[in-house]
Amino acid sequence: MTTTTHAPKTAVVTGAGSGIGRAVAHALLRDGYHVVLAGRNEAHLHDTAADATGPGAATVVPVDVRDAASVGALFDQARHHLGPLGLLFNNAGVTGPAQPVEEVSEQDWTATVDTNLTGAFLCAQAAYRLMLRQRPRGGRIINNGSVSAQVPRPHTVAYTATKHAITGLTKALALEGRRHDIACGQIDIGNAHTPMTRTIAAGTRQADDTRAAEPTFDAEEVARTVVHMAGLPLQANIPFITIMATAMPLFGRG
Repeated sequence: MTTTTHAPKTAVVTGAGSGIGRAVAHALLRDGYHVVLAGRNEAHLHDTAADATGPGAATVVPVDVRDAASVGALFDQARHHLGPLGLLFNNAGVTGPAQPVEEVSEQDWTATVDTNLTGAFLCAQAAYRLMLRQRPRGGRIINNGSVSAQVPRPHTVAYTATKHAITGLTKALALEGRRHDIACGQIDIGNAHTPMTRTIAAGTRQADDTRAAEPTFDAEEVARTVVHMAGLPLQANIPFITIMATAMPLFGRG
């Protein structure tokens, strides 16, 4: 085992162009990280960089997490230009089709799996390989699981299945990583206020098939939680944490 107590302050954030990814990237920059802003929409990534404050530095790298070559190029650039990688926030994802099970097309199912699960695996694998061979060895991976990794909403079969799979990915990475100073944890988020969740406050489908408005909370609280997880020494890990709007109907739904 190495004697390093803290991961180096270089981070890759996927899905950094908006929502949770943007909030987390900004918080890491305020905390002094050099953050690689990764995502498909380069213009949105530049917007994230332009809005940032604090002592950290931002590097924009467009990536398609569904494509292994694109992911490889992302981490190659991080390795060559930024030094040891301390953190991957594995955040890129899509909501998938909002349809009952019997109506979901194979194409929509595959598109959701390709981004939410395969994309998360490819990024985690690339980060893991880099953390294995860098000196000092090790680092941290934090997966965005969503509370849908625990309890489904109606008409979200593809999203729910991928998020449950992220839990398995987190456990496998944590198991295999512990002998290599690689910590892996997961944050499950419920109703943080972002463009992706903007309809929730107006009304969303409930387990009994009615629609009701649900409370949301500031995404900055998610960002603060990720920064806390990232700042732990590598001898400590938060494997799973849930942060949610206090009054959202998580318990009892499904």
